[in-house]
Amino acid sequence: DIDHLNPRVQKELVEWLNWLRTDVGFDGWRFDFAKGYSADVAKIYVDRSEPSFAVAEIWTSLAYGGDGKPNLNQDPHRQELVNWVNKVGGSGPATTFDFTTKGILNVAAEGELWRLRGTDGKAPGMIGWWPAKAVTFVDNHDTGSTQHMWPFPSDRVMQGYAYILTHPGTPCIFYDHFFDWGLKEEIDRLVSIRTRQGIHSESKLQIMEADADLYLAEIDGKVIVKLGPRYDVGHLIPEGFKVVAHGNDYAVW
Repeated sequence: DIDHLNPRVQKELVEWLNWLRTDVGFDGWRFDFAKGYSADVAKIYVDRSEPSFAVAEIWTSLAYGGDGKPNLNQDPHRQELVNWVNKVGGSGPATTFDFTTKGILNVAAEGELWRLRGTDGKAPGMIGWWPAKAVTFVDNHDTGSTQHMWPFPSDRVMQGYAYILTHPGTPCIFYDHFFDWGLKEEIDRLVSIRTRQGIHSESKLQIMEADADLYLAEIDGKVIVKLGPRYDVGHLIPEGFKVVAHGNDYAVW
């Protein structure tokens, strides 16, 4: 229960952050439970410690309908993420974890891939609004692992990585998935595709199809990704594209 409005607390925390950066070698911050203190306070720490990267954990519940599933429109949820970045400084290093995308992707992977196209035709998470400031993920130490508070469907995890590693935003990989689940080789392949094709946080996303059993999207005109069990998609793939990665209900051209 730190009083972040106390000038002494702010001064000593800033000194500690600068020590971590200059003496220890850290160059970025993760703001845990960022809802526990105002964005104005976070701005003080960012401005006075000058990290190259900062990401906030702002975990709030999605809006759910009577069927217990997320509403198609999650604008208020992603607006909260955008607001935090704006208050801390949209032109600086501040970003937030894209919990909106995480929540929608959790459900979409279970045979509701139409959810991955928002009402405006764009990605429904924060990456559809401000991808440069959205840090995407499939699971983390809270949602997955031993805490298991909001896990991605375990048999479809690679669909999640096929999505975030080909899409705009800044994707991050969960330690457990990479080292403990035997997915290192598949994830590595997707990372190499992203790197080789120069996909970045602000890459252009064109959603080609979004049905219950098929999600198909093209990124920067260089990469096409398919999620879902439907296989008869050859007529949708432009000439010249070749499959470079595939797995359980996903493929990348």
